[in-house]
Amino acid sequence: PDAVLARERQSRVAEAFVEVTAPEDIAEVARLQARAFGNAWGEEALGGQRTNPSVARLYGLRLPAAGIVAYCAAWKVADELHINSLAVDPQYRRKGLARRLLQHVLATSAASGTVSATLEVRQSNEAGRALYEGLGFRVEGVRPGYYQDPREDALILWKRGLGDLRDSR
Repeated sequence: PDAVLARERQSRVAEAFVEVTAPEDIAEVARLQARAFGNAWGEEALGGQRTNPSVARLYGLRLPAAGIVAYCAAWKVADELHINSLAVDPQYRRKGLARRLLQHVLATSAASGTVSATLEVRQSNEAGRALYEGLGFRVEGVRPGYYQDPREDALILWKRGLGDLRDSR
C-alpha cells in the first residue's frame, strides 16, 4: 500500500490541468471520448471553444507520459456552468482523476463569477452519481428518456453556491 500511495502522490505532482484550445489537443480529446463512449461527438463538436470562446469550455488533465487522460466539456452561460461531458480514459479510471479535474473546473469557474453548475447523468450511472454527489451536486429533476442506446432517464443535478469555492482554491 505504501508504494501505491507513493505512486499516486507522484502522479498528482506531475499532472497538469489545461484549457484545451489547440487543434491537436482537441483531436486528442476526441480520440479519448471515442474510447470512453460509444457515440462520441467528434472534433467539430469539441472544438466549440475556438468558435465560441465566450461560452464553450474544454478542460483537460494531462499526464506527462500519457497526454490528456481526462476531459470536461462545458458551457458557461451567464453565471451558470453547464457540464456537457466528462470522461477519463478507461485505463486511468478509478484513480481520482475525474474528481480532481472536476474540482479544478468548478474552482476555475467560480473564480470567473460562476455561481452554480448543472449536468445530466444516466440514472443507472452509479459511479458518476457518486462522484457528482460527493462534490456537492444534488438531484433536482429528471429528463425522461433523455439518453439513447439504451433509452434511459437522465437525472438533472445542480451544485449551488460555487462562489464559496473562490476562497478554497
